Amino acid sequence: MRKYLILGAALLALSCKSTKGDLNSEATVTKYMNTITSAELKKHLTIIASDEMEGRETGSEGQKKAGRYMIDQYKADKISFPKGASDYYQKVPAAFLNAKRNEGLPDSENIWAFIEGTEKPDEIVVISAHYDHIGMKNGQVYNGADDDGSGTVALMEIAQAFQKAKKDGYGPKRSVLILHVTGEEHGLHGSRYYSENPLFPLAKTVADVNIDMIGRRDEPHAKSNNYIYVIGADRLSSDLDKIVRETNEKFVKLDLDFKFNDRNDPNRFYNRSDHYNFAKHGIPSVFFFSGVHEDYHKPGDEVEKIEWDALLKRSQLAFVTAWEIANRTDRLVVDKDGK
Repeated sequence: MRKYLILGAALLALSCKSTKGDLNSEATVTKYMNTITSAELKKHLTIIASDEMEGRETGSEGQKKAGRYMIDQYKADKISFPKGASDYYQKVPAAFLNAKRNEGLPDSENIWAFIEGTEKPDEIVVISAHYDHIGMKNGQVYNGADDDGSGTVALMEIAQAFQKAKKDGYGPKRSVLILHVTGEEHGLHGSRYYSENPLFPLAKTVADVNIDMIGRRDEPHAKSNNYIYVIGADRLSSDLDKIVRETNEKFVKLDLDFKFNDRNDPNRFYNRSDHYNFAKHGIPSVFFFSGVHEDYHKPGDEVEKIEWDALLKRSQLAFVTAWEIANRTDRLVVDKDGK
């Protein structure tokens, strides 16, 4: 009898281990992907892009207020700031923000949150978006619901999804750094500050998944919002390019548009969002983007114009991409020169 009990216990332990260890089963990934909801995205964005935040100009009280709201949500979700930091802020001094062209910007902050890895905690997957916008002009608030309120709330939901998974025993193998950067509108300053003053060594930073403007559609896609521009995934790593394509096909099924990934793209979008400050250091990076619309940098970039179904699917694509990077056996190869 004792022999059978031992055998039964061993089989049960093996069963539990294989179930818990199957981080990349389709059912597991889908379960946590679906914790990202349009209702929660809308709830957060309605606050982040409200008049109360006064357009979130870099270093302004409105931006700081938006930051405090984000941090309160992370605290509510029991998502901590990173190990090695004293709080949720990486202070970015005015001297740095104004060094390239003196615009009189005050001190500001990057905001970070952290889900520690279970097997390779020293390897870091960064998920980034800027939370600043252009403030107020002539008494009118530029709320920047899409730019980049959409990316900001996507990060909040992605962080929550990873944290729920970890609570259930499906924590990521690698650590995930959620990085809300400041000063993007003035020259990618916040991400540049982090890349020059990283909390974690760049040599241990596996990838950056960057999200900037994913809540609307542009004119070339007037007939359907079921698309996303993918920029930079193949510049440094064939692995990253493959992951984006395969996870999209398996879980989300957006139309991937590589138009702006063209090396001769006159818009130069590859150089114009925060992923670039990681890519230039040889870190595989992908930029998810839904294009420029008629309200770009205008007062009409309001919450009421966000297309929630599109924002949801694009947020989920960023999540499943980051999930695969964080949980695959090998870190991404760097087998291209970035050009």
